[in-house]
Amino acid sequence: MLTLVAAVQDTMPTRGTSGANDPLYMKKERKPPQAGTPAEQQQSASPVDFVSWAKTVQYQTQVVLHQILELEDERHLDPDWNKVLELVRSYSLRPSKRIRPGLVLVGYALGRGDTRAPSGLWRFAAATELLHTFMLIHDDVADQADTRRGGAALHKMLGEGRLGENLAIVIGDHLYGRSLEVMLGCNLPDADVATRYFLKVCRYTAAGQYMDIRLPHQPLAELSIYNALRVAYLKTALYGFTAPLVCGAMLAGGDPELINKLERFGRYVGTAYQLRDDLLGLYGQSSVVGKPTDSDLAQGKRTFPLLAAYLRATPEARQELETLCIPGPKDETMLQRARELVELHEGRAATERLIERSTNAASRILQSLPEAGGLKQMLRDLLQMLMIREA
Repeated sequence: MLTLVAAVQDTMPTRGTSGANDPLYMKKERKPPQAGTPAEQQQSASPVDFVSWAKTVQYQTQVVLHQILELEDERHLDPDWNKVLELVRSYSLRPSKRIRPGLVLVGYALGRGDTRAPSGLWRFAAATELLHTFMLIHDDVADQADTRRGGAALHKMLGEGRLGENLAIVIGDHLYGRSLEVMLGCNLPDADVATRYFLKVCRYTAAGQYMDIRLPHQPLAELSIYNALRVAYLKTALYGFTAPLVCGAMLAGGDPELINKLERFGRYVGTAYQLRDDLLGLYGQSSVVGKPTDSDLAQGKRTFPLLAAYLRATPEARQELETLCIPGPKDETMLQRARELVELHEGRAATERLIERSTNAASRILQSLPEAGGLKQMLRDLLQMLMIREA
């Protein structure tokens, strides 16, 4: 068992470590260290800055993902399947923020009141990231996305056209099964309770994805900002923020009052995150965001900034927005005009205001949460990051 505070020193690469030794770029033949070692260290909690803590979570998550994707029992199934598994492992280990594993750890600390993290907790936390990867794979197929996390989308790596898409769906299903297998096998009390909660969230997320795909085929005049907020809650806030926090607390035996607070906190934070994502999808830079920033408009996504602008627009501007937001390819002139209309009719400003209100609401809930050995500060820092993030 390892304290999260001690992990900052015990798991980060030392200065001068080369890329070949960095777990973000592990080669197949290198055996990663075991997560959760050294043995339990009863160190008193001390302040840890968000950047150091986030890097620790990223490091440990990479280590555990590498472990749980080493599927020895499948090596005899088919030579081509083995090659695909290597490809999927590389794809899954691409550097990313790893927010969900971090939230599992924070939820567990809030439930226990200290920062001790058993190895089974790291496995459950990594499984939430694997489940997120499965959702991204299916999402990219539905959105016809070309890139993900600074590289090619998985369906583009697996084959051309329909073949690559079909194979990616299968791989996503495989990762979904593996993530649940790891959750149930993490050897923590109440793992079954936490896993059932996550499964329920997966059902709700599917409903959110259905709405996200269906809404672009409805006229803007038939929709409202609440359609966008419902999708933001079901598709992002619930599984991306609420579920990891709640499951972490459940694994620690957290009481119902704490669970309720975390559910509300996750809803506000997740909504703020998705709204910021909507703005980045309109005004961000692809090189920074890590994915095309014209895809939302090309797909006709009914995002909050767009619907907020439509609500305030003149009849002429509404008609123009309806035309510009029909799903399909768009040149730079059309994209720029859509951005201008959203800005002109205060869609961008309305989104910024709601981000601020959501983060303020989350901050009020945060004040009533326990300190959790210093990890409560991580949630404060996360809120600040959401206000200014560019990717």
